[in-house]
Amino acid sequence: MGCDGAAGGGGERMEEDEAGASTSSSSPPPPIAQLGYDQVLSILRLLPPEAVLSFAATCRAFRAWASTDALWEALCRRDWGARATAALAERRHDRHGGGLQAPWRRVYAEVARLGALSARRVPVRGASPRPRASHSLNLVAGWLVLFGGGCEGGHHLDDTWVAYAGTGAGNRPPAILSWQQLASGTPGGRFSHSCTLVGDTLVLFGGITDQGQRLNDTWIGQIFSEEHRRMRISWRLLEVGPLAPPPRGAHAACCVDEKFIVIHGGVGLYGSRLGDTWLLDLSNGFQSASWHQVGNTWPLPPPRSGHSLTWIGGTRMVLFGGRGSEFEVLNDVWLFDISDQYPKWKELKYDLSSALGELPFPRVGHSAILALGGKVLVYGGEDSQMRRKDDFWILDTPALLQYESGSKKMTKKMWKKLRIDGQCPNYRSFHGACVDTSGCCVYIFGGMVDGLVHPAEAWGLRFDGHLYQVELLLHL
Repeated sequence: MGCDGAAGGGGERMEEDEAGASTSSSSPPPPIAQLGYDQVLSILRLLPPEAVLSFAATCRAFRAWASTDALWEALCRRDWGARATAALAERRHDRHGGGLQAPWRRVYAEVARLGALSARRVPVRGASPRPRASHSLNLVAGWLVLFGGGCEGGHHLDDTWVAYAGTGAGNRPPAILSWQQLASGTPGGRFSHSCTLVGDTLVLFGGITDQGQRLNDTWIGQIFSEEHRRMRISWRLLEVGPLAPPPRGAHAACCVDEKFIVIHGGVGLYGSRLGDTWLLDLSNGFQSASWHQVGNTWPLPPPRSGHSLTWIGGTRMVLFGGRGSEFEVLNDVWLFDISDQYPKWKELKYDLSSALGELPFPRVGHSAILALGGKVLVYGGEDSQMRRKDDFWILDTPALLQYESGSKKMTKKMWKKLRIDGQCPNYRSFHGACVDTSGCCVYIFGGMVDGLVHPAEAWGLRFDGHLYQVELLLHL
């Protein structure tokens, strides 16, 4: 089907393909031309976009079949998920008022060649959460949920704040948000914990108190929406049996297919960096669960804290950056797969001489979330001299997986630095970040930011209390 020349870079390939049509051949029609239209579409839905474009370049008839809106909507749904595609469809409908909308093929191409973000500081009405860092921020059932963190003076916080931001399914977020502080009854105050979203339920683990105590408790937070745009969270300890990960904070965590939570590394007792990996099995729901340690199969990522672990679909997740045992700051990338009986890590090594300028600098305390199109959006963090960063990068999952499978030419396509339009959140580390249902809109709150330098200080430091909204800049 003319797929031998297919390569990565679907966005560029689509752009070239739209520039002109291929000429038809006078040779006898291939056997596939004798198949019915529905049969051909069912085959095309199984192929990667590059193969579909190669098929379209064969002749005019195939080009028409491979350009149908139904096919590309199915590819979007397959590659981005049903919820994200439905949310994006409603957003497109809302933007065009029900009029002529961009075809799904162009939408796919726009996401593939994403190069910029738009950002704005969200105005807030009324009381706001206290400035903080190393807190958690989640978007669940349309609500931003902010919990805990550390604040000025080295103290932890035990408060929970919520703000309604919309469902992300075509509903534009309010121009001005209103924070509400919830009543007490939450887990004990802490910072550097993890709070992971599983469906519409929060799972909180670990953290550090301002006395330096490391925690290893596991909490479930159930969301209950009430009338007049109000909500409440019911927290309870999760029954996990006798086995639990050792106490820690500044670890990384992610949810895998709403069935498991994986945590890795962190700062343990006496300030030691950890390199272990644990899995929380939620297959029996939220009444009870069980932790078990993932076996140490070589190679393993070096121990670290302040890194990120991001689920990229299926049974795979990506680890990036952090601070190592010798306080060095890292920018290595590891792929973790739990599909086999023996889960395994694989470092994605690249030739730095050929990729210079194409890789983000080492960092700790950054955020990394999975955005639309299988793109891991990395923002901020700080280096070994506590110099904070304000850059946005995307780690492209399709290119990453092709590189992992042996295609070394994909090195320069794995990472891309994005341009920021509007009010950039500026330099910060140890902030909170979360993404909406569509995968297009990211919220960022707080963190440690650069402050004024006083004579007795080596550097300025302050905690931020502003909320930013960052969106993928797509021309639909």
